[in-house]
Amino acid sequence: MKAAIVGGGVIGGGWAARFLLNGWDVAVFDPDPQAERKIGEVIANARRALPALYDRALPPEGRLSFHADLATAVAGAQWVQESVPESLPLKHRVLPAIAAAAGDAIIGSSTSGFKPSELNQAGTNAVVAHPFNPVYLLPLVELVGDAATCARAADILRGIGMFPLIVRKEIDAHIADRLLEAVWREALWLVKDGIATTEEIDESIRMAFGIRWAQMGLFETYRIAGGEAGMKHFMAQFGPALSWPWTKLMDVPEFNDELVDLIAGQSDAQSGHLSIRDLERLRDDNVVGMIRALRRSGSGAGGVVRDHEASLPEPGEKAGLPVTATRQVPVTWTDYNGHMNETHYLEAASLATDRFMEMVGADAGYVASGKSYFTVENHIRYLDEIHAGDRLTVTTQVLGGQGKKMHLFHRLWRGDGTLAATVETMLLHTDLTARRTSLPDAAVAQALSDWAARHRDMPAEGAGRFVGQPAT
Repeated sequence: MKAAIVGGGVIGGGWAARFLLNGWDVAVFDPDPQAERKIGEVIANARRALPALYDRALPPEGRLSFHADLATAVAGAQWVQESVPESLPLKHRVLPAIAAAAGDAIIGSSTSGFKPSELNQAGTNAVVAHPFNPVYLLPLVELVGDAATCARAADILRGIGMFPLIVRKEIDAHIADRLLEAVWREALWLVKDGIATTEEIDESIRMAFGIRWAQMGLFETYRIAGGEAGMKHFMAQFGPALSWPWTKLMDVPEFNDELVDLIAGQSDAQSGHLSIRDLERLRDDNVVGMIRALRRSGSGAGGVVRDHEASLPEPGEKAGLPVTATRQVPVTWTDYNGHMNETHYLEAASLATDRFMEMVGADAGYVASGKSYFTVENHIRYLDEIHAGDRLTVTTQVLGGQGKKMHLFHRLWRGDGTLAATVETMLLHTDLTARRTSLPDAAVAQALSDWAARHRDMPAEGAGRFVGQPAT
């Protein structure tokens, strides 16, 4: 699959990273002589951040190419994303050129404000595909335009881990930017009138309702605020405030040099000690942490990542053994040296054990029925360093599976093929209701026995030194 990116700024670079890291070939057209450097820096940040959302490896990266000719860049693409500056005359020049060379590709425009009827005045059939920065992490894409094209576009976007929101009617600035604009206007007034600084406004968001919105949005948050009586009570209690002079949403401060200097000066004082790339990495680490927290409940963006991960292909085998885990090592797994902390060697093996249990039928449904395997012993050999960003692969060998026991030997491999660790694990089957060991169901026992027979004659250097040995 091929995607073409026309316009390689912050948003275009984010689109390139999102497609590339999901296995698509990406062709970029941007006349800016610095485009390759700028997009390379965005993709480097994306490589560091996006895989950290997942507990399964993303597909191998596609091929990235840069082109001096627009028609060459878009030829053969299934998706073309226009991300040129927000100028309608410019888009009216670029979109027909894309349409002439792109065949039946979907043409999406990253416009944050223009409607499809405005974009397509020259007879093109582009749809609004409006993402949010950073495009490679935040899943939302607002789709506006021809219904059939939007439906096709939504399927593709889900395949690269995004959340397409089809807007029912075209309107200036779509949905999310209209909400953001309201907050932005009010914030400008608060700064201009000397009521708050840029830093104080940011603190009011990130210390309170920004966290609430990340997992419940606006209306569910206010439904809870209404207590047991729900939304009707909230509306009755706070509805009259709509007529009070709490905001200046219908009034806009004069946008002059004085206001620009005031805002820019306060912003420099707030975070000018950090470079833009430093701020991007700080933002990305925070976003990854929040989305991973949301994964546990499947809320918001966390649910999108969880669903996308479930659609990724199974990793197969390595050296005749099942691959039970494959992922990129996130920064959060490493210490100040950039080395994976020893606790996460065990975490990686634990995830592999969970996956192997699913493979023999001891999955979530089995656990819900009141049965599972509990770990009783582990032995870890640390053989080599693992670093942030390394592609980590875990294979699992069954050393024994008789009666109540499940005896596993995990190998942790770095992306360069180096064996970095082994983890030997002994588990006992348990009746969760009686809280006592018990024999597994026949189907689970048979599956485990089959794997043990398959692996019986394979070497397992380093196994058997401690785990399963009688106490002395």
